[in-house]
Amino acid sequence: MNYNVNEIYDLLGDDTIKLLVDRFYDRIDKDELLRPMFPKELKYGRKFQYLFLKQIFGGPREYNELRGHPMMRKRHFPFKIGLDERNRWMDLMTEAMDEIGIDGDIRKVMDIYFNTMATKIINKEKKNQVSFHMK
Repeated sequence: MNYNVNEIYDLLGDDTIKLLVDRFYDRIDKDELLRPMFPKELKYGRKFQYLFLKQIFGGPREYNELRGHPMMRKRHFPFKIGLDERNRWMDLMTEAMDEIGIDGDIRKVMDIYFNTMATKIINKEKKNQVSFHMK
């Protein structure tokens, strides 16, 4: 079955989205390349990524209510994000999805979404050298 990105929240549920964010941020906290881009305290990053992902995947629009339009490129512009950072982010998100058992058609939709967004926020190198992470 083929799913749309805005059906993922209903298919996975709120708890799974929250768990994904927690597992991802657990990895960020230990990562030498990406950790310096994040504030010392990660609780707000966890919160906003959770709200963002549940909204993007078809859940409640709480992210927009709190922070306005996501403007992902603009929000990430202060950070130098190149291929290494993009690929490392994808590695960590892929590991988090693997750990909690997201697979099948739902995983394919999420892989495409995450690969596309991670590529869009590159701001220090050309994007034509990107390889997609797909399961």
